[in-house]
Amino acid sequence: MNVLVTGGAGYIGGTVAMLLQEAGHHVVIYDNLIHSQRSALPAGPFFVEGDVRDQTKLEATLQGQKIEAVLHFAALIEAGESMQEPIVYFNNNTASTLGLFQAMQSAGVRKLVFSSTAAVYGEPEITPIQEDADLCPTNPYGESKLLVEQILPWLHRIHGLRYASLRYFNVAGAMAGRGEAHEPESHLIPLILDVALGRKKNIRIYGTDYPTPDGTCIRDYIHVRDLADAHLMALAALDQPGRPGRMIYNLGNGRGFSVREVVESARRVTGHAIPVEEVPRRPGDPAVLVASSEKIQRELGWKPRYTNLDEIIASAWEWHQQRYPLATP
Repeated sequence: MNVLVTGGAGYIGGTVAMLLQEAGHHVVIYDNLIHSQRSALPAGPFFVEGDVRDQTKLEATLQGQKIEAVLHFAALIEAGESMQEPIVYFNNNTASTLGLFQAMQSAGVRKLVFSSTAAVYGEPEITPIQEDADLCPTNPYGESKLLVEQILPWLHRIHGLRYASLRYFNVAGAMAGRGEAHEPESHLIPLILDVALGRKKNIRIYGTDYPTPDGTCIRDYIHVRDLADAHLMALAALDQPGRPGRMIYNLGNGRGFSVREVVESARRVTGHAIPVEEVPRRPGDPAVLVASSEKIQRELGWKPRYTNLDEIIASAWEWHQQRYPLATP
């Protein structure tokens, strides 16, 4: 297929774009490069520098490249920041996505894989979380994604949009040549590895009084390659007439690790002491987010290959050492 990947210069979008290219698809990356760099673009795909809010450029790209499906990753992703700048998040993640949908409708594009989030669940009553759990976000980031999810069924019903909404949890790890490096960085594993590399003095643990065994937040970590494979499977399923035109799937390992457990894993992998600074909770952070991926395993045959946390962190550690060799002690 001819596919457009919004946010394709980013960590996840770029990995998916690379695998789509390898699978034989004609890939067009659409990215404004605000939170990434041109050097992060995977080799091969055609690149258009543009903002998702630029509907004119979007429509021209969709029509000019004869796009048949869109994989939408372009979004702001920091839950804590969204508690300080909610309007920015609703504008960027919700309003701009509406513009994308308008451009898709004008260009006759009827297939979408949407990058959603586990943040749509908020504080779950039961874990692992099933897809039919209550949707009660605890921060504007999760709400901004949920609003898009609430729009999608209407576009399916009225305009025949076929879509897959993939709700993922904490993505980590690296592939050859591609790893996690946000500017600025706020994700736990790369921040921990920055300490091991000597780029930071310590790692902050936000909150030690959560209702969990060790008092720190618990999250489900999924390797970026497993996540990317799921996107390709979802895209293929959208192109199969016998499949439902609406799919919602969780993506995760099904097992949670606390912040302290992640730090201990990184200590084992890197051999570094990784000093810790304990600070108060951040507003909007749920105590536990762990996914059940049984539905996508049952319906699409997807299964995570990287289920060991040490293995996931080791792949990220290898990439980080290559990226910052001069900072290694």
